[in-house]
Amino acid sequence: MDVFNVTDQDGNKVTDEGVLDYIRKSLGPESCFASSMRSVGVIQSMDHTTLELSGTDRPGLLSEVSRVLAILKCNVVGAQVWTHNTRAASVMHITDEETGLAITDPERLASIKKSVCNVLKGSIKSKGSRTVVSHTGTHPERRLHQMMFADRDYDRVKDESVLDDKQRPDVNVVNWYDKDYSVVTIRSKDRPKLLFDTVCTLTDMQYVVYHANIDAEGPEAYQEYYIRHVDGSPVKSDAERQRVIQCLEAAIERRISEGLKLEICTTDRVGLLSDVTRIFRENSLTVTRAEVTTKAGKAVNTFYVREASGNPVDSKTIESIRQEIGQTILKVKGTPEDFNPGSQESPTRFLFGGLFKSRSFVNFKLIRSYS
Repeated sequence: MDVFNVTDQDGNKVTDEGVLDYIRKSLGPESCFASSMRSVGVIQSMDHTTLELSGTDRPGLLSEVSRVLAILKCNVVGAQVWTHNTRAASVMHITDEETGLAITDPERLASIKKSVCNVLKGSIKSKGSRTVVSHTGTHPERRLHQMMFADRDYDRVKDESVLDDKQRPDVNVVNWYDKDYSVVTIRSKDRPKLLFDTVCTLTDMQYVVYHANIDAEGPEAYQEYYIRHVDGSPVKSDAERQRVIQCLEAAIERRISEGLKLEICTTDRVGLLSDVTRIFRENSLTVTRAEVTTKAGKAVNTFYVREASGNPVDSKTIESIRQEIGQTILKVKGTPEDFNPGSQESPTRFLFGGLFKSRSFVNFKLIRSYS
């Protein structure tokens, strides 16, 4: 039996019956998770065509891709864009400009795929660019994890610091030999969807979670998982242990938002994403993460941006963008300082917190490490 204590995004008790009913249906016997399919959250949809992109990140990449799609008379009605460790991945939902429906013509799809792939390969330093067209409604964030995992974004690039040591999650893997489990412990700053990101990665790495303890009271979160590989074995070697650690660090880092959060809410139209990202590019801003949604003719787009040079975004730059996009359309949701890590608590907090709250076997020294 799995027990979850949950709150809404504001930390309050969930009382909305619509939300509760959605949770019941999503986790109940009629949900897609009860299917025999191995994919999670896969549903059929002909409202849009899904475009999956992955390749080497560079300034202005999203602007270039969205411009090509606009020229090809494709409207982006939804998108998720992640960047991490010099890699970029995106799941885009596009429709035909004239009909507003999914694009089904094979020749046109081939042309779209070829054009977008050429953009992804624009740099001679680019490696492993990939474009896939699909008619299935895939869970975007699950696919992004799978795509970046397949792209090996967890491999550290020399001289490239994704996060400083204070922001990087603390991940450890030890073996409990008496029970043939490997125990994964993770300590990191708490945030929405942290559990989702961790469990998705363990699943994609072919591990099964048998027991888990989660403590997310306060600004930090502690996760503890008792896992085995699908073949029934615990982690077998130090190389495998290091790979699990690197992949879980990457999974948590992918959604950490670096830069200034900008929100744009306006009437949807073809080429909107292209125009907005072009303005960002012309003002020397690069997009580190983005979420594009369209509902009832309204576009709500969220972007995390920073200077291409790596410096904080200047207030004059924001004002210049406001003048082009519109004073009431663009909202600034934070400053770069908002994303700096807070004061670090004592490293023993979770040691004793886990001892009294989750009765962790790790804390009773019943588990041996590799060392």
